[in-house]
Amino acid sequence: MSTDDPSAQVETPVCPRHPDRVSYVRCQRCGRPACPECQRQAAVGIHCVDCVREAARTAPQTRTRFGAPVRGGRPVVTLTILGLCLVSFALQLALGWAWESRWIFSPAWGEYEPWRFLTAAFLHSRGMVLHIAFNLYALWLVGPFLEQQLGRARFVALFVLSAVGGSVGFLLLGEYLQWVVGASGAVFGLFGAVLVVLRRVGADARQILVLLAINAVIGFVVPGIAWQAHLGGLVVGAALGAAFAYVPRDRRALVGWAAPVVMAVLLVVVALTAYAAL
Repeated sequence: MSTDDPSAQVETPVCPRHPDRVSYVRCQRCGRPACPECQRQAAVGIHCVDCVREAARTAPQTRTRFGAPVRGGRPVVTLTILGLCLVSFALQLALGWAWESRWIFSPAWGEYEPWRFLTAAFLHSRGMVLHIAFNLYALWLVGPFLEQQLGRARFVALFVLSAVGGSVGFLLLGEYLQWVVGASGAVFGLFGAVLVVLRRVGADARQILVLLAINAVIGFVVPGIAWQAHLGGLVVGAALGAAFAYVPRDRRALVGWAAPVVMAVLLVVVALTAYAAL
């Protein structure tokens, strides 16, 4: 028996995302047709891109001990900071004082141009290649670890506020007309934070302690090194590191943004108080 009724004919399967493409391969999860462009190999059969995306969205995310999402790939923030320092150093070599005078920090200039509290961290001494070499090496030594453990947002806050803390330290303990450059304050802040983080997880922190001790001695013995900035960055970094590392699990999100805000306000208050006392 046969029939010519069109309704009895089997409908040709087409991809929902590309209706002009016929596909007899179906997703193992939702059962819809999927063209070759929309097919994703699964452990069993083929999944469509929509099901793969939904599974990724709803799957529990692996996190570090400090609540940061575990990310693969390169340490984007650390590499960005390194790149900014290298670009700025190249501009220093090319333009000299014309570039440095825009961003350098001294307590006298910082009083009227407060952005210098941060921008000086991306400048380095042109006459001492070891200055930028050490800072970038130290940043690469501890930066990727902290970025992974704390997460990108908290790592950015840690670096920026440690850099500002270094300038505030020089404002409090340095000379009013003396200018300073370098990421040393921020780097010492990272040292302070990584020391706290390592102790929190029970790891060996002796290497960081030795490095801190050596650089502390160098800061007092070798002329031309702003130990005041090192101290300021170290205090800020250690304080933020402790806030991030020891906060209870259920308050990580709150402290993750509250601690940097409180630290930023505190640094502003200290700077304004120091200027008012001059």
